[in-house]
Amino acid sequence: MIETDPQEIKKWLDQDQAILIDVRERQEIIQFSIPGALHNPMSTFDFEAIPSDTGKKLVFVCAHGIRSRQVGEYLLQENRVSEAYNMTGGVAAWVQAGLSGSI
Repeated sequence: MIETDPQEIKKWLDQDQAILIDVRERQEIIQFSIPGALHNPMSTFDFEAIPSDTGKKLVFVCAHGIRSRQVGEYLLQENRVSEAYNMTGGVAAWVQAGLSGSI
């Protein structure tokens, strides 16, 4: 699992180099969401919904980076992905950095 800061991930998203997978629950998504993120909540995680063979970085995000790290590490351990990135600090760090989002 590769820890990456929100600013770098924003660059990747802007350059269409990454897919952002938000593992927060529905009530959290309603409060704040990052445009373009795929919603796949940890509690009902759908392994089949993970994009494959896109050539893009798979970046996982949650509120503070803990659940997303767990999901990414599990996917790596089970060989469901070969590389995974975790947004350090999660959505909280994204907001604190002043990056775009929607409420």
